[in-house]
Amino acid sequence: MPNLKQNTSLFSPLLGAYYFFYFALVGVYVIFMPKVLLDLGYSTVEVGIIYAAAPFMRFLLPFIFRHYLALTTRVYLLSLLFTFIGTIIFINSVESFWLYLLANLLFGASMGISLPYIETIALSYLSKNRYGKVRLWGSLGFMGIALWLGKILETPYEALYYLSAMAFFTFIFGALLTKYDTTLHESAQDDVSFSLSKYWAFWTSVFLMQVGFGGFYNFFTIYETSHGVSLEMVSWMWSFGVICEIVMLYFQGPLLQRNLLNILLFATFITALRWMMLYLFPDSVTLTFASQSLHAISFALYHTAAITYVFSLYTQKKLAQQFFLGIAFGLGGSVGAVLSGQIYGEKMFLIEAIITFMAFMVLWIHQKRRIAYETNEI
Repeated sequence: MPNLKQNTSLFSPLLGAYYFFYFALVGVYVIFMPKVLLDLGYSTVEVGIIYAAAPFMRFLLPFIFRHYLALTTRVYLLSLLFTFIGTIIFINSVESFWLYLLANLLFGASMGISLPYIETIALSYLSKNRYGKVRLWGSLGFMGIALWLGKILETPYEALYYLSAMAFFTFIFGALLTKYDTTLHESAQDDVSFSLSKYWAFWTSVFLMQVGFGGFYNFFTIYETSHGVSLEMVSWMWSFGVICEIVMLYFQGPLLQRNLLNILLFATFITALRWMMLYLFPDSVTLTFASQSLHAISFALYHTAAITYVFSLYTQKKLAQQFFLGIAFGLGGSVGAVLSGQIYGEKMFLIEAIITFMAFMVLWIHQKRRIAYETNEI
């Protein structure tokens, strides 16, 4: 890394641009595509299955990289390319459930490779305080696309075209960041000390946390519009949550100097309360906006604390970030998507509040185990 010091002035702008377009891509996929699928005749169960495909691939990938592959620059570049190709295939396959499902498997596998690669580089170069200030560009991308498409979207295919455009720009800026990768790409299996079971309670908690997000990510737009809220107002709700997220990302640096497990416990408990609010007050625009303000804690603070905590636990840092994405947003997201499609209705967010509270309890067990372990070591 020392030989790149003179070139690092461009690192933060390039990283910010990558985050901007990557999360704009996620925004189109999460906010608008579920409704697009319903408009094209998909059932809620089929939407749940479709939205389980990409996360499931993210779950499988770390195990492949654990035993057979290393996350090299070439593999990363291929993932960016196939993410873009996947969105092109979407345009030609969206009206066929099975073809679109297969395209989502390709898309999910590709997306599951690129972000862990970038997060590892970002955490290596940036301080905890600086990371949040660069990462917030992803939130701006997510919010910007939500507001823009919420206002102008008229046909289902428009969303698909925007999806492809965001994937293209993610590819461009993602490729430019490869020169900042200075880590060795040894095979993951060389580190026999890498273990998930040692911290089983933590991994169970992050899994349950994302299961609890399933209804929000896949059905929040549908849930709110079914209660009489306009699509444009829902896009403002999404955007307000992201504004709160941006504020947290900008100012969270001092918080991250504290005990990360305490932060994760707090954020998980607040998220359970958030889903309970949506269950109890589905018709209240004011209280729904209030619940969206908690996105600052349940996503921004939780996510940064979690990836920082994982970064500190393992020496195989790219693999650890892949497993975090795979177990949380992969397996948790996949199960959450299928479950939310099955339970969609008035009690969906009640069930998800209970699941998230379970995540809180399991994380509390993890904290007690860590304290006991550290005490015994002393």
